[in-house]
Amino acid sequence: MPNKIVIIGGVACGPKAAARARRLEPAADITLIERGELFSYAGCGMPYYIQGEIPSVDELMSTPAGAVRDAAFFKNVKAIRCMGRTLAERIDRAQKLVHVVSLDSGEQSAIPYDKLVLATGADAVLPPIPGADLKHVFRLNHPYDAEGIRTAVANGCQRAVIVGAGLIGLEVAEALATRGLSVSIVEMLPMVVPAFLDADMAAHLQKHLAAKGVTVHTNACVTSLEADDAGRVAGVVTSTGCIAADLVLIAIGVRPNVKLARDAGLDIGDTGAIKVNIHLQTSDPDIYAGGDCVESIHRLTGKPCYVPLGSTANKHGRVIGDNVTGGDTTFPGVLGTVIFKAFDMNIGRVGLSEKDCAKLGIPYLVGLTPGPDRAHYYPTAKPMVLKMLSHAENGSLLGVQAVGPGDVAKRVDVVATALSYGAKTQDLAELDLAYAPPYSSAVDLLAHAANVISNKATGVAVAISPAELKAKLDAGEDFVLLDVRSPKEVAAMPFTDAHVVNIPLGMLRARLAELPRDKEIVAFCKISVRGYEAQRILHGEGFDNVCFLDGGLMAWPYPMKAVTA
Repeated sequence: MPNKIVIIGGVACGPKAAARARRLEPAADITLIERGELFSYAGCGMPYYIQGEIPSVDELMSTPAGAVRDAAFFKNVKAIRCMGRTLAERIDRAQKLVHVVSLDSGEQSAIPYDKLVLATGADAVLPPIPGADLKHVFRLNHPYDAEGIRTAVANGCQRAVIVGAGLIGLEVAEALATRGLSVSIVEMLPMVVPAFLDADMAAHLQKHLAAKGVTVHTNACVTSLEADDAGRVAGVVTSTGCIAADLVLIAIGVRPNVKLARDAGLDIGDTGAIKVNIHLQTSDPDIYAGGDCVESIHRLTGKPCYVPLGSTANKHGRVIGDNVTGGDTTFPGVLGTVIFKAFDMNIGRVGLSEKDCAKLGIPYLVGLTPGPDRAHYYPTAKPMVLKMLSHAENGSLLGVQAVGPGDVAKRVDVVATALSYGAKTQDLAELDLAYAPPYSSAVDLLAHAANVISNKATGVAVAISPAELKAKLDAGEDFVLLDVRSPKEVAAMPFTDAHVVNIPLGMLRARLAELPRDKEIVAFCKISVRGYEAQRILHGEGFDNVCFLDGGLMAWPYPMKAVTA
């Protein structure tokens, strides 16, 4: 008898598992059940379809060769039976049956399995907000949602409010702003993308959004949606005021779809997603699960985490396809690698953040290094701010965050690779990375950040973070801000505060008498290199209380004027 493999969920993990199983076991009887009518679509591409970068929704469901991955494709090319518009209602584990119902005809049936795969994904969270069912109020969980948003824009919607400043919210904000809409974002927490970035890095992104005309309301809760006479949304009422809107996207996150698994008595993890082992087996060894409905293990902490991503879902599918056909493949876990763009700013992170380290009680050091993504004199060089974290006691690399127009992806991928093999932070300074002016600087930002951390660990470098300096300024503390930039640089980018004293670095040794020895001195420049040099000069001249601004002004995300009274 052929191996009966039944897969519930036809978006990412499910079709991948089906295709892999078919390649490994040509005689298997494979059935793919999907409650919708579309199969194997690229949900991550939907914001770009809304923007118009992708002209047809079919492209989200096409192979590189241009074939649409519909039921006929899976039948003819993969010999996989696809049951669209079919709801899996119940799993009978004792009889090894999946009870399903056709959403079109209402016909019920039971499908036998030897191996069952749950790839039920996640649903967009819809909070109990009065007015959430009004016309032109959307979620973004399906290509039909993207088509609805595009239609609303084509029909004249001009004012969009996005509830939630996560990845989907920011990607759609760009899409709608690019299409000429006025866009506001409402976020209940104090910062954008709170699940992925530290506050200092998120502040750069928020400043960029403002520069692009997107209004961000943080620390604001949505209490209701107002309607016009035709039942369309007309405004978003928040704890800080009302925002006019004729299009609203609710994007506050997703929740793993675990009802089928829970009803079948399968174990649910602490994250609320299905618990699986390294083979992606559930608590029933004949039932596997993958994609957005399962939790993963973080490779650095060993703890369960929930990071739903299409890349992870596809990896899960391959592992499951191996194992339901007799294999012994394992999934090692995730590193929380995320990358996205907001207009011309790239944002990426991998590993642990400062927030993560503080929560887990991990001592850490930070290397904050802004700079160009290639040789500074090369005409296509673009800036970024890179933040690296290292274990303060054993020197292990912990993670990286990066924001800016520069090539963030390259640095995030290098760090993801290094973390996968247990690298020490100093290992990054010793990597033999590809160098030529069009691609990198002679000392890449990653190596620079690793060296900064090394200098901090040995006490050679003494720095203060932008957030710490802002807190000192806001508190009105008495200290000196030593600006060691040239007069031309100061005129072009002034930092106007009563604490500031400007002495160019080349004149510092000759003008030491102008600086007080009984006050703290914080040296700074554009990217912290000269600030660090000034700290070393003053230390060598007997100044005891000196540090430099980590990252310099390029890493300073706050206003540079009148920050104190």
